Amino acid sequence: MKTIQLLAAAAITLAAASASAQDFPTQPVRIVSGFPPGTTADISARVVGAKMSQILGQQFVIENRVGAASSLAAGMVARAPKDGYTLYVTNAANMVNAAMNPNLTFDIMKDFTPISLMTSTPTVLVVHPSLGVKSVKDLIALAKAKPGTISFGSSGVGSSTHLALELFNARAQVKITHIPYTGSPQVVTDLLAGRIQGYFSPASTVMGNVQAGNLLALAVTDGKRSEFMPELPTMIEAGVPDCESVLWFGLAAPAGTPQPIIDKLSRAATEALRSDEVIQSLKGQTVTTLKSTPDEFRRYMESEYKRWSVVVEAAGLRKQ
Repeated sequence: MKTIQLLAAAAITLAAASASAQDFPTQPVRIVSGFPPGTTADISARVVGAKMSQILGQQFVIENRVGAASSLAAGMVARAPKDGYTLYVTNAANMVNAAMNPNLTFDIMKDFTPISLMTSTPTVLVVHPSLGVKSVKDLIALAKAKPGTISFGSSGVGSSTHLALELFNARAQVKITHIPYTGSPQVVTDLLAGRIQGYFSPASTVMGNVQAGNLLALAVTDGKRSEFMPELPTMIEAGVPDCESVLWFGLAAPAGTPQPIIDKLSRAATEALRSDEVIQSLKGQTVTTLKSTPDEFRRYMESEYKRWSVVVEAAGLRKQ
């Protein structure tokens, strides 16, 4: 009898979730980004969110909660109601932070339900022209001649731009000093002023200054050359073995969000990411669209966590 009652209760719950998903969304949906306006995370969320708004007939509002390499935003969304109305811009930095810090207030793998991969952008190694280097080989030679005197910025401790530098230091066997900021715009401001000498930057953040000659691009950290900068070698081609870092962004909801709502959001995200309007809009900002099922995205997150855990351990960055 008790088993029958439990099955009946489960059926009622499932029916209620399905009905809720049919009506969803009936109010604006928040997409929370852990990075400042103008960054690739923010641009991706705004462009994709605007298209999802058209598809689902409800406003998608972007909210920027900056801090702790996006962990502040992640912690907030992890505690949000499990109703699909608060989403999070999951990103490569979350995998790095999870590998670095076992004491976070949330578990990126357990406290979130993946919806879809969204975008990626090349990470490009840029330096201030006053540094006097013309290639990755020149930079390595200078860094070895003057260890610790060259400083690179990042968008925060544990961010993907920070780990790209740590990976470079390890693979090239150099010591470049890390200076953390709260986001890419702040890094670029100091880099243009010559207060720091370089940055492993999202391409969309610096390409205007590279084209204007204000910054010099040396290489990309992707596994293959970028369609946006085909003239630049990869780090591996530039002579730094096993130095690959991909900057990606996705959408996730708090764990426990009803599956029918996750499925509806996933379908809307996929439709948005297949739209020529979205593809061309993001391409013009040096951003490539991606897409995946929730299960594919979860597997990708797991593989990224494992890969960065190895890098974090090798660099001695894991907190106790």
